[in-house]
Amino acid sequence: MQDNFLSNSAEFTHLDDQGAAQMVDVSAKMPTIREAVAMAKVRMLPATFAAIQTGNAPKGDVLATARLAGIMAAKQTATLIPLCHPLPLQKITVEVTPDPQLPGYQIQSTVKTKAETGVEMEALTAVSVAALTLYDMAKALEKSIQIESIQLLSKTGGKSGDYSSAASK
Repeated sequence: MQDNFLSNSAEFTHLDDQGAAQMVDVSAKMPTIREAVAMAKVRMLPATFAAIQTGNAPKGDVLATARLAGIMAAKQTATLIPLCHPLPLQKITVEVTPDPQLPGYQIQSTVKTKAETGVEMEALTAVSVAALTLYDMAKALEKSIQIESIQLLSKTGGKSGDYSSAASK
């Protein structure tokens, strides 16, 4: 099995001829405008949701802190994810929207760049860290908060073309 894996490693862009991890060379690619949208859900008890909504969380403004953490995280993706290219990010938005039906919050991030490679990982990192920050800010109220459904909703630009998940429709 291992020999077969190594012989096919040329098909895997992040592996060299010996099967070792490598950063993909994108220097020959033309920069194009690329955008990615990701989402996450944070589910909690109704009492926790109510406390956050009314601004009664012990650590302060949960939603603003989570939003800022998501923006900051997108900018740090290349330092967090091995082999990720550092990218010049022209736009990062993180929206934290209350969803009483969960109860909890839907987090959505949009990241945009003009570069040689896409920003899917930046958008996914933004929602992940925003969700983790929301948990951290509210854990004094509830330890059983659940982070779920982290996913890429859409991406545009690049050689592989556009993508849109069923969840984004």
